[in-house]
Amino acid sequence: MTRIVFLDRATIGPGVDLIRPNAAHEWVEHDRSAAEDVVPRLAGAKVAITNKVPITAEALAQLPDLRFVTVAATGYDCIDLDACNACGVTVSNVRGYSKNTVPEHTFALILALKRSIPGYRNAVLEGRWQEEQQFCFFDYPVSDLAGGKIGIIGEGVIGQAVGKIADAFGMEVMFAAHKGVKGLGPLYTPFEQVLAEADVITCHAPLTPGTRNVLAMPEFRAMKRRPIIVNTARGGLVNEADAVTALEEELISGLGFDVLTSEPPSSDNPIFGAAARPDVILTPHTAWASDQAMAEVWRQVIESIDAFLSGTPVRTLT
Repeated sequence: MTRIVFLDRATIGPGVDLIRPNAAHEWVEHDRSAAEDVVPRLAGAKVAITNKVPITAEALAQLPDLRFVTVAATGYDCIDLDACNACGVTVSNVRGYSKNTVPEHTFALILALKRSIPGYRNAVLEGRWQEEQQFCFFDYPVSDLAGGKIGIIGEGVIGQAVGKIADAFGMEVMFAAHKGVKGLGPLYTPFEQVLAEADVITCHAPLTPGTRNVLAMPEFRAMKRRPIIVNTARGGLVNEADAVTALEEELISGLGFDVLTSEPPSSDNPIFGAAARPDVILTPHTAWASDQAMAEVWRQVIESIDAFLSGTPVRTLT
């Protein structure tokens, strides 16, 4: 009987119905797995499910029965694909599930920052409204999206969806050309122009050597309109220490982050340290996690297992 092991069940919300594969199988799940747990927990397993638990070359060398890894996410940087190839292990991921949830979360951050909602909420709770003794007060700036410009780094499904929402708000949409690359075609606005003109810059690119620290101090110093910076894609796209410095130096006007380079963050993470500011919003990597999106993730995970076991794997990476 096929042994299937889910290494990090706690990464899928408890409200999601974990349907099971159609084929006869033995099912084992663990809420969380540390690196040292991977080999003993996958011993004898033919199929592994992981969201963020790494599958390394060292682990694969000790798992001769493992034939299939399905990633409960689109990003697969936790998997050593070269080692999987060498060991004859097929890898599959999920795709397209976050085309609504991440853009919606992105605009929740943008709207909250542009209208200073965190600052005003805290001020109301602290009694500032009563203190002012009139119908409103103006402690924080409030700005419309209409008529502004949004720079989008990443032109995939999510970036395109963000662009459509921005257009509906009356914003001019600029898809940033890849940093250091010219001649990409009419979809793109030169990277330097996006830095100079955008009122909001939002990241929706994968983390690669070419995109790591795509926004750092040189880029912040080139921003003319003190934009809001949003990252709901991958930690590492924005240099976190530089982003906080840029905020302190008033080169930018706000930070909305759902992802960090290390998750959960250590106490000395710069953005975690700045999270109490009224111009910073930090959410715990939940942009992807609407009920509907998580259900779709799991549907694709089970679909991939059924397809592999029937000899017709889908969405393969190896």
